Amino acid sequence: MAVLDILRIPDERLKRQAQPVEDVAAIQGFIDDMLETMYQTSDGIGLAATQVGSTHAVIVIDLSEERNSPTVVINPQIVEQDGEYEGEEGCLSVPGYYAKVKRYSRVKVVSLDREGNEQIFDTDEFLAIVLQHEIDHLKGKIFIEHLSSMKQQMALKKVRKLKD
Repeated sequence: MAVLDILRIPDERLKRQAQPVEDVAAIQGFIDDMLETMYQTSDGIGLAATQVGSTHAVIVIDLSEERNSPTVVINPQIVEQDGEYEGEEGCLSVPGYYAKVKRYSRVKVVSLDREGNEQIFDTDEFLAIVLQHEIDHLKGKIFIEHLSSMKQQMALKKVRKLKD
């Protein structure tokens, strides 16, 4: 396994759209690398393939306190959504910046698991927010794009300061 580099704004590769995975067996090593990368971060609970420069439609998530219960989500599609929720979000691609974002409070997501079997998440819990955040990444969208242009500039400034 390898720890991959996490792209940070304003890297243009974060705007690329992910493509559906055709051969789940062929990306098992990549999934391992994504999990290793997520676990190497101190506060990462989810990671989309686009954040590490890949165009595979793959997300890894672990919401467990022990960080030992990974969920692999391949080719996710939101098929239902309703309600409204506003909560604070952060992102590994926008380190050190947090802001309130409006999301749907409930989503139903159809995807494949690591073995290529269909899985369905119908949730109105924290997982709903995390899924929406990570699926946005696969669409080339970062959470700060839900914010005003002034707040987007503040996020960019903060990330640039961290690099210096």
